[in-house]
Amino acid sequence: MAATSSSGFERTARLCAEAALFMRDHVLSRVSHDLRSPLNAIHSWAYVLERKVDTADATAQRALGGIRTGVEQQVQLLEQMVDTTRSETRHLRIERKPFVLREVVEATLADVRVALADARGVTLAARHALRGETVVGDRERCAQALWLMLVFAVEASARGATVSLDVSLEGGFAQCAVAFDASAGALTDEAQPHLLEAFARTQAAGPQENGRSAWVLALCQRVAEAHGGRFGQHPPEDGAPGTLTLGVPLGPA
Repeated sequence: MAATSSSGFERTARLCAEAALFMRDHVLSRVSHDLRSPLNAIHSWAYVLERKVDTADATAQRALGGIRTGVEQQVQLLEQMVDTTRSETRHLRIERKPFVLREVVEATLADVRVALADARGVTLAARHALRGETVVGDRERCAQALWLMLVFAVEASARGATVSLDVSLEGGFAQCAVAFDASAGALTDEAQPHLLEAFARTQAAGPQENGRSAWVLALCQRVAEAHGGRFGQHPPEDGAPGTLTLGVPLGPA
């Protein structure tokens, strides 16, 4: 981790912990969803087989009973362990108050520059015409999402690269677009300083399922949804441009 002040280090550590927490929530959600479908199918087919198997065959009936019991135990395990663990972040609470978007953009750029970009030799460039435009939402959550987008882009950029942030106002939304030239090697190069967990970076460097973002960006998705906005990722392919976009509603003019 790049050197910084004590207060800056504490904030960076907290932001990293929040990103990891929401990634855990996202992975558990995927596990819960993806396991329930085959378990339900097994349970259904067990009942079909039960009607086909000779009721006098005690061994077969006992085997089918064991299958159903095993499925029920697995579903109960998902409910007790996976769903309970997710309860901490299942409902994202936000405090809606007006805040000046430019202040958040500039402060977040400064945070990322000191925490990682300078140490990685990556330049952060911002393009916007913001003045006093406001967003009615949770200032800290929006800052967290933008911070994570920029950190991810820096992590995925080679030394000497430039990560750009463009902020535009359109259709009642403020859209923050982070653009970078993706380098899969940069994400997993242990010789470079990193903020994101190795597990998260390795998963992000691999191919993503259609329409799904890297797990580590789950917080960005949740923040966008909680504000009635949108988040998008163009999956980074090695040597190709990557983009991350966050759109949140503007406040009244």
